[in-house]
Amino acid sequence: MLKDIAEQLSKAKTVQRTVPETTKIVEETKPPPKVQLIYAFNGTGKTRLSREFKKALAPNPNDDGGANQVEASRNKILYYNAFTEDLFYWVNGLTPSDEPELRIQPNSYTDWLLALLKDLGQDGNIIKYFQRYTSDKLTPHFSEDFSSVSFSLERGDNELSGKIKISKGEESNFIWSVFYALLDQVVAVLNVAEPESRETRQFDEIKYVFIDDPVSSLDDNHLIEVAVNLAGLIKSSNSDLKFIIATHSPLFYNLLFNELNNKVCYMLERFADGSYALTEKYGDSNKSFSYHLHLLQTIEQAFTDGKIERFHFTLLRNLYEKTASFLGYPRWSELLPDDKQLYYSRIIHFTSHSTLSNEAVAQPTPAEGAAVKLLLDHLKFKHAFWQPEGA
Repeated sequence: MLKDIAEQLSKAKTVQRTVPETTKIVEETKPPPKVQLIYAFNGTGKTRLSREFKKALAPNPNDDGGANQVEASRNKILYYNAFTEDLFYWVNGLTPSDEPELRIQPNSYTDWLLALLKDLGQDGNIIKYFQRYTSDKLTPHFSEDFSSVSFSLERGDNELSGKIKISKGEESNFIWSVFYALLDQVVAVLNVAEPESRETRQFDEIKYVFIDDPVSSLDDNHLIEVAVNLAGLIKSSNSDLKFIIATHSPLFYNLLFNELNNKVCYMLERFADGSYALTEKYGDSNKSFSYHLHLLQTIEQAFTDGKIERFHFTLLRNLYEKTASFLGYPRWSELLPDDKQLYYSRIIHFTSHSTLSNEAVAQPTPAEGAAVKLLLDHLKFKHAFWQPEGA
């Protein structure tokens, strides 16, 4: 259950180690790491996991989801997920004289958040972060009470356009900028070791930050910028604050993996029976769960087990297609060995487009199996797939 996985993320772990120069094995308790990085495909349950983690960290005996529970959770955890974005909504002009504005749902959390950002004077930082990810011409304007935001474009003559409605991607950037401004303050305030010397005491009990996919609406350039900035902020944190970051983006995952040191990495999986698994992974996505490497490993394992079947030809073609797409070839067949037409026509093309399932034989002939091995090795070594040392 996701509840069990959420509890796993916040619990200390007991590990065994061998004492140097002796054969004695001792157990020691290690606290959760500073950063836990989770990869999961879309629809797996990252957002649900963030909510379960919030409940696990600040359980409510009545489980009524009321104001007491919200206050208890925000004192211990900051989280960003799809529900964060739902707190913002557009009021569109119903008449030509009306102008659109982005409003913020009033509740105990947003009331606390907006009052805090206003008191800390963070509107300027929010605008700075937002323009960094969009355009310095696109300018947010907060209402006096921070309950709504309007947007305008700067013209060449230093005048502003009227209020405009921004795109969904820009809206997501803005909401992330609000959260990031708060997170920046939390890190800075908690970096002051003596609580009595802090600018505010409202962050004293915060232990965790859970961030779920802040890059779903970003292009790669801005995604890289968000990842680098977030990693830099995390590395600047000198307190006991811990971070959990979940994403479906291999690029975002890899950037954080390479930027951050004290981390543990996982893959979250959901199975057909509704159960979940959180599997620890070693290495970036290329070594752990990229789909093209999964295809490669599946075919290699079939050779190791002596269980090559016809469907492995289809997997092989899929692997060729993905490699050709990445390398920029117009046709995957151009990656084939010298007699390209022979391999294309007689083996890969034939087996990948068989439409008569009752005529398909699961077990290939020895010659066909040898062809799969030849084509797999050709793709691995000719087109420079990374090989582990000693392979």
